[in-house]
Amino acid sequence: METVTVSRTISAPESTLSDAITDVEPFMRAAGFDEVVVEGDEIRITNRVGIAEIQLTLGIIDLPDAVLAYEQCDGLFESMRTVYRLEDAGEVGVRVEAETNFALDVALVGELLDATVVSRQRRRELDAQFDYLDSLAA
Repeated sequence: METVTVSRTISAPESTLSDAITDVEPFMRAAGFDEVVVEGDEIRITNRVGIAEIQLTLGIIDLPDAVLAYEQCDGLFESMRTVYRLEDAGEVGVRVEAETNFALDVALVGELLDATVVSRQRRRELDAQFDYLDSLAA
């Protein structure tokens, strides 16, 4: 199992950040995915990583300490879950943390993709989402 964790303190009200994150379609688009479709508690994304195209179906799950959490229902990972949390950081704002845990299905991925490439790409996606949240504070 691999883990990618990104956190940032953003000077915006917690309610503003929570609303932006739970407005799932624009929040997922902010990650730079090539295609995002949200229908109820299902998210379908398509993203090109190197020469590979990744298509995932994600299901939103309810976790008590998360503002948003989802896990793969269908796709190339053996398993994949992302959880977003908000924490009051006092006068400086709100600490936003995203953690993605994943295991690659080696039989499907092969030599086109490895954990290092996926981790690097995922970090870029989470940073882009946090940039989007930062833009709301401006």
